[in-house]
Amino acid sequence: MTYAAKQDLIDLFGENELLRLTDRASPQTGVIDDVVVTRALEDADAEVNAYLSRQFTLPLPEVPRLVLNLACDVARYKLHSEHAPEQVAERYKRAVAMLKALAEGKASLGDDEASASLPAPSGGPQVSAPSRTFSRDTMEGY
Repeated sequence: MTYAAKQDLIDLFGENELLRLTDRASPQTGVIDDVVVTRALEDADAEVNAYLSRQFTLPLPEVPRLVLNLACDVARYKLHSEHAPEQVAERYKRAVAMLKALAEGKASLGDDEASASLPAPSGGPQVSAPSRTFSRDTMEGY
């Protein structure tokens, strides 16, 4: 399951930007290169999965809007390669920070279906010790 699609990138960042980032042919074709887009989206999915797998059962039953947006920010950064503008790099850093927070359980996906895929709570810490030597019953009469 992929978290985002080509159309999501177009909707968020515009067709012109996606064309500029993916049309790497010489001479340029004036068409968005689907192979380049697919590779960036697959790389983004792999990165998102690396974080989410620590806290959630994958694949998620549905892709929450938050995850879609994070995947788009990661894919956009990957498309820019080493020459990402400051704004793109900053959005990527914020996306990674949010993914880390999700992985550590410090943030929520915000929907019941994704939360249902969380592992069952362990019930907290469990302590075991030998029975008490001195108790109200054993000390009775002293």
